[in-house]
Amino acid sequence: MEKYKTRLLKASEIECRAGVISNKGLSLLLYKDARADQRILDETFGIFGWKRSHQSINGDLYCTVEIFDKETGMWVSKQDAGAAGRSEKEREKSLASDSFKRACFNWGIGRELYTAPFIWIPAERTEIQERGGKFCCNDRFSVATIAYNDERAISSLSITNSKYKVVYVMGADNSINSLSSTQIASLKKELARTGVTADEVKARYNVGNIEDMPGDIYKKAMSALSRTKSAGAA
Repeated sequence: MEKYKTRLLKASEIECRAGVISNKGLSLLLYKDARADQRILDETFGIFGWKRSHQSINGDLYCTVEIFDKETGMWVSKQDAGAAGRSEKEREKSLASDSFKRACFNWGIGRELYTAPFIWIPAERTEIQERGGKFCCNDRFSVATIAYNDERAISSLSITNSKYKVVYVMGADNSINSLSSTQIASLKKELARTGVTADEVKARYNVGNIEDMPGDIYKKAMSALSRTKSAGAA
């Protein structure tokens, strides 16, 4: 069974959910959905190489995911229980889905999400509203880029909002506001000197707008531009 190592999640297979929300900002949690699990099981073991079943044990709903081991001709199973949904109406569906996802974690699918850093989005980078004494956010967030190290742990991560603006970069000082007018002017001056376009910079560093570029990305862009020859130079 060792040769059947499941692959790591792609950025498009990871979803973001708001955790704690306050007037200062919000935290984000990364998770996978059942479709990603099904896709990876199909890719790794084949559509006839795995199966799932559900069992009620002491009032809790469990899911068992079985993998067929061709070497031994036996089915190998791993099992886990699900957590209830937010409402009674969601309970049955969420328990079935959650128990399946948890069982897949036992097979290694998505286990890399446990290595995710604490993700905090400052209020100035999203739209937080107060309703009935509670803070909420209608903004949607997506994982734009993700990379892993040799130990299958997350080594880099960036997140965008619904307007495709980068709002979080792993390891960066994400409390920094948008660039100052002086920084923007300096960046535009370097773009004019080198002939590099703003669109090229946005594509390279995966930012929606130059003005919303995180401080650490700004430093990287300016450093790269400073090493670039002036336009028209021999």
